[in-house]
Amino acid sequence: MEYIFIITFTIFTTMHLYASYKRIDAIRNFSKGFILFSLLSYYIVALDNPSWIVVFAIITSWLGDLFLIPKGVKWFTIGGIFFWISHFLFICGYIEDTIDLSRVSWWIYVVSGIIFATVVFFNFKTLKPHLPKPLFIPMFFYLLTNGGMNCFALYRAISNVDIGSILTAIGALGFFISDNVLFHVRFNKNSKITGHFIPMITYSLGELLMVVGLVI
Repeated sequence: MEYIFIITFTIFTTMHLYASYKRIDAIRNFSKGFILFSLLSYYIVALDNPSWIVVFAIITSWLGDLFLIPKGVKWFTIGGIFFWISHFLFICGYIEDTIDLSRVSWWIYVVSGIIFATVVFFNFKTLKPHLPKPLFIPMFFYLLTNGGMNCFALYRAISNVDIGSILTAIGALGFFISDNVLFHVRFNKNSKITGHFIPMITYSLGELLMVVGLVI
């Protein structure tokens, strides 16, 4: 039964990516709301006892998607708030799913934190001339939170080495890449990436791997 929703996810994601590549806004906007809804349905059906923390993490990501559909800083901000909540919920979901932090070496905490913080710093150094001033600090801390979510996905994979935790960590990285690229697509007029294809393929596959990794 759950594979029906994976097929649904694949259909709407393919539709959305095609529309993103061809820049057909009507199809892109229509299909976007079904991507995370399909993953949410898959997660709930696939497990006898799904984590409500993860359920709400997916729901807030889905709401973030919906609020990013309209153009404008107001809608972008609301969508960002929902995604920010989603990152915190995914962190809680990873912790709930048996992270043994004592099995993670101290240097991994240091190196992972430095890597993600450095990427965010240099990305925002490039973005600074293009971002609306009221959004700069919130977006900076939002992306740091995404980096933190990635760190905890990594710690989960290290403390509990299995295919599920590894897939989730790879998916979280896809989410992080997507956000970094999306900010340039939305605000940087000099960006070499101007369409939503790359942000959406990394985001969609990232969310898929995160959710599947929490199921298997």
